[in-house]
Amino acid sequence: MTMLSPQPTRTTSPTLAALDLSPARIHRNMSVAMLVEEAIRRGEAQLAANGGLVCRTGDRTGRSPKDKYLEDTPDIHPNIGWGGFNVGVPEERFEAGLKMAIEHLNKQKDLFVFEGFVGAHPKHRLSARVVTEQAWHNLFIRTLFIPQGSKAAGPNAVWNHDWTILNAGKRRLTDAEMKAWGVKSPVAILQSLKKKIVVILGSEYAGEMKKSLFYAMNYDMPDHGVFPMHCSCNVDKKDPSNVALFFGLSGTGKTTLSADPNRALVGDDEHGWGPDGVFNFEGGCYAKCIKLTREGEPQIYDAIRFGSVLENCVIDPETRLPDYDSAKFTDNTRATYPLDYIPDAVIPSVVGHPKNVVFLTADAMGAMPPVSKLTREQAMYYFVNGYTSKLAGTEVGVTEPQPNFSACFGAPFLPRPPKVYAQMLAERVAKHNADVWLLNTGWTGGPYGQGHRFSLKYTRAFVTAILNGSLRNAKFSADPIFGLPIPDAVAGVPSDVLNPRNTWKDGAAYDAQAKKLAHLFRENDKKFDLPDEIRKAGPKG
Repeated sequence: MTMLSPQPTRTTSPTLAALDLSPARIHRNMSVAMLVEEAIRRGEAQLAANGGLVCRTGDRTGRSPKDKYLEDTPDIHPNIGWGGFNVGVPEERFEAGLKMAIEHLNKQKDLFVFEGFVGAHPKHRLSARVVTEQAWHNLFIRTLFIPQGSKAAGPNAVWNHDWTILNAGKRRLTDAEMKAWGVKSPVAILQSLKKKIVVILGSEYAGEMKKSLFYAMNYDMPDHGVFPMHCSCNVDKKDPSNVALFFGLSGTGKTTLSADPNRALVGDDEHGWGPDGVFNFEGGCYAKCIKLTREGEPQIYDAIRFGSVLENCVIDPETRLPDYDSAKFTDNTRATYPLDYIPDAVIPSVVGHPKNVVFLTADAMGAMPPVSKLTREQAMYYFVNGYTSKLAGTEVGVTEPQPNFSACFGAPFLPRPPKVYAQMLAERVAKHNADVWLLNTGWTGGPYGQGHRFSLKYTRAFVTAILNGSLRNAKFSADPIFGLPIPDAVAGVPSDVLNPRNTWKDGAAYDAQAKKLAHLFRENDKKFDLPDEIRKAGPKG
């Protein structure tokens, strides 16, 4: 295992003391009903016919990873995988942003404060205080994390202030401030791992709060023997030893595939794999709801009710019925709901070690096989590269699917170098004899614009075959370009779907596309110091 530098001594910021949290102006740990009332009274939201609170996030309808900055201090610096999404700023820049947020929040008549937990395992959690100027933002974080006194928190849970998030999303950087900082965006998300503070300026997209606390867990947990993972998790209702993980970036199917009527949901996005097994970091779910139907995703559809938050969804002005087909504001329409809105969800969300680990990729190039059983070396290769396609709306500026490599299926949220997380995965897969699979939920029959996305019916059939064990002993044939083992047959899926070349009208065009993607893999894997046996497990490109 990679040796990690010791945890630095945590300090707070004297600037934070200027935040006015006097009882006369703050609303602390309000109930769901009270937050809904406040959001509507203040003109922040509308109530949909299904009971969900419908909110808009301004011009930022997805995350802004290029606008995130990490305070760079001498004791933090050696632990960080700098470059990419980890962009350092000096302490004075962080303190300036913190001061801006505090001055803005102190001008508000009312502030909303949530104090709860991140992490369902009582030995592996942090306590967070989240201060927002909007009531709906506080409902969002209350829904997605773990309130004090809840069943999800477990008995005798004691809250001790650890992390602080200041959401001043309506305070944008001025042109002069942008010039002084040398940036071109009015948005800045600043985080200090030393001071345990997150500052959000200029973006009302609520997902920034959630992902900032995930980033904090991704930094802390490896020092405590816990592997932090960007994945969903479920477990067989009759066999608690049959646990499954689904890794993937936004839009690849983590939430959809883990919400299975035949299995109990543990969580849909962020988990830790520790000595005792797997546990959820959150207390709720954050589902994409574009094209949502009860027929396709019944559990998610029925979970959107009073206490849920609907982001950027269109509703009928009279009936208040949501139009899940509309992308008027964004393709990245979202819904939050507490975990206990899903029938038979595991609460507190703690289970054993997984039998199956599934990597989800939404390949917009139409080249990857729909399902493959990976060798240990292939598992490491495809995990480190983290290939998928960014889907429309999930990040600012993404309007159609585009190929993307995101280390460990979560590069924007990983403070440490990818090899730290990859080695933790390898150790646990080997120790617990878990099978690893690559599941393509993207395009078949051609690339985006020519082919079509894999049928959810077929994808669910693949998952069923993985989880019931029938696919483990199937006969496999190696793909000639990617080397991925493709099963000869899967129950409920036509055989011609299994080999991507067979789904294209022009076999030569497929070959060219597959070789193009293989080359992209090889260009990307140059970033990593991989052992020869891992590098050889990649495609021929």
